[in-house]
Amino acid sequence: MASWVLHVDLDQFIAAVEVLRRPELEGLPVIVGGRGDPTERAVVSTASYEARAFGVGSGMPLRIAARKAPDAVILPVDHDAYTEASVAVMSTLRAQPGATVQVLGWDEAFVGVDVDDPEASARAMQRAVLDRTRLHCSVGIGDTLVRAKIATGFGKPQGVFRLTAENWLEVMGHRPTIELWGVGSKVSKRLGTLGIATVAELAAAELEPLIAEFGPRMGAWYRELGRGEGGSVVDDSERVARGHSRETTYQHDLVEAAEVEAALRVLAEAVLDDVAAEGRPVMRLTLKVRYAPFLTKTFSRKVPTTADREEVLAHVRRFAADRIEPARPIRLLGLRAEMEMPDDARESETPTRGGW
Repeated sequence: MASWVLHVDLDQFIAAVEVLRRPELEGLPVIVGGRGDPTERAVVSTASYEARAFGVGSGMPLRIAARKAPDAVILPVDHDAYTEASVAVMSTLRAQPGATVQVLGWDEAFVGVDVDDPEASARAMQRAVLDRTRLHCSVGIGDTLVRAKIATGFGKPQGVFRLTAENWLEVMGHRPTIELWGVGSKVSKRLGTLGIATVAELAAAELEPLIAEFGPRMGAWYRELGRGEGGSVVDDSERVARGHSRETTYQHDLVEAAEVEAALRVLAEAVLDDVAAEGRPVMRLTLKVRYAPFLTKTFSRKVPTTADREEVLAHVRRFAADRIEPARPIRLLGLRAEMEMPDDARESETPTRGGW
């Protein structure tokens, strides 16, 4: 038997959960975001396939989504419902014979299996999840974590796709580097300055220019990514969060110094409540500021390691005073606190609150 990595990804997860709760919405364009009010400042959390056909996508301002799909049903985000559905899915995956499950988020997980027929295992998992939760999923099959993750996109919706060393360049070689898991627009542009536009070009790239551009660790990693290589072990050990974060989009711009300070205090208190549950001191702060109309700036600062709440709050105030431009209208604030990691910890890959 061979060892395989399966990447299980629930199809249009949040929208699908909402449709299960409201069967009358089946087949209709459904958008989930904010409090479900497109006149408020909020972004799309997810959209059904029917809504995506109108050009609606995650992260889009809700008001723009409503204009693109004027007949869409717009619903508020319900975290508790999605968490409950996710728990049911993950427990179903863990119940599969010989499965090792590494949860990546609400709607996706790596599953390690030792089988001769990974497609049969993938189909069995799809049936089990559907029977238990009435939710559909797609499954990518790979010989590495990277290939399994990318393969899922070719199987959507409700499909199965295998991507291995044998067909990697055939499937991915001609595609732009931005289609790789872990390569965003900024990195792809920097690769472009090196004359690297496609996955095949990245796979064949000389290491020295990559190291000069990205450093020894990331340069080597990007070339490895271009080859679809990397880890192949699914690890189900408990993960430890490196940090916690919160962010808030305000319905009216913050302008006065007092209201900015008050808003930061609320954010910081919420973040520190999460940090307190971890029992580890804070060592770094990251501040996110979105000025009107839509200019976002992010700043990070290492602070003296401390578990004292008032000390952290004082650091936040000083950090904000140094970085926030006075009297400039603010539409969003975010704060992240990173903690010391235990020596034997495995860092969590699950996104923290606020989409950071």
